[in-house]
Amino acid sequence: MKTDFEKLIPSGVLFSLKDVENMGIIKVNMAKKLIAKRMIEYVKIGSKLHISRGELLRYLEENTKARMCTI
Repeated sequence: MKTDFEKLIPSGVLFSLKDVENMGIIKVNMAKKLIAKRMIEYVKIGSKLHISRGELLRYLEENTKARMCTI
């Protein structure tokens, strides 16, 4: 079963790092590390960093591993 992140992430274009943390997706410190390593794209508005909904979806889909089924 594949997780449908489209339904889990609220509609919107850009989310601040605090918004992303409040959604329970990525903590602010981890998001800053991912940005520094250029693993996730961001938009800087003034002094604040924002991540687009599309980038969150891409990151989650690329980094979600399928659970192995053992019988």
